[in-house]
Amino acid sequence: MKKALITGASRGIGKATAMLLAENGYDLFLTALTNEEMLSQVKNEIKARFMVTVETFLCDSGDASAVHEMFKDLPCLDVLINNAGQAYIGLLTEMSISDWQRIIAVNLSSAFYTCKEAVPGMVSKKAGKIINISSFWGGAGSSMEVAYSAAKAGLDGFTKALAKELGPSNIQVNAIAPGFIDTDMNQGLTAEERDHICDAIPLGRAGTPEEVAALVLAVINAPAYLTGQVIRMDGALV
Repeated sequence: MKKALITGASRGIGKATAMLLAENGYDLFLTALTNEEMLSQVKNEIKARFMVTVETFLCDSGDASAVHEMFKDLPCLDVLINNAGQAYIGLLTEMSISDWQRIIAVNLSSAFYTCKEAVPGMVSKKAGKIINISSFWGGAGSSMEVAYSAAKAGLDGFTKALAKELGPSNIQVNAIAPGFIDTDMNQGLTAEERDHICDAIPLGRAGTPEEVAALVLAVINAPAYLTGQVIRMDGALV
């Protein structure tokens, strides 16, 4: 049975990905920052529907020591999905240094921490898939989201560089960069703001977590020659 770790799996893209991988026979290791109840609900839903093993961890993916401790209880992974993320909307001049550091830690450094722990096992068996959930804004940049945009741009560069480093070990590293997805991260928007964003999307709507999850699975199952790519999934958002 193949084994996958998904960070930030209590809701949204992480939950949808966990459900789809369970449907496809993966044993799962799922994390959340603090919401133990929602993470347990995901676990129970999966176990009720699919014959797979599910273990959950409350883990701050932006904390190197917490990630290290979690990996002590994990086997060698076949798939690592770095999905944990956190947004911050506000002017750069009004952003505190601690907020900046937190956004960088959760959206960028977390991938370094998990990869540092997972890669040795993948290298030893000359196989593995790493998928980083980036963002359209990593390439385009977003006003009022400077830290988030910078972190995701860094994640894109991290993905491309690590793919080159791990290519000789037959490990594929790719990123998926969603555009406007209907997740809790965007629930604070007004109806007018949502309509304004959707008007700029040729498909005329937000994407769904399930659509992103389907792409994650497709990348996992893609030919090994697909590596080092940042795949945009944004409804042709300009």
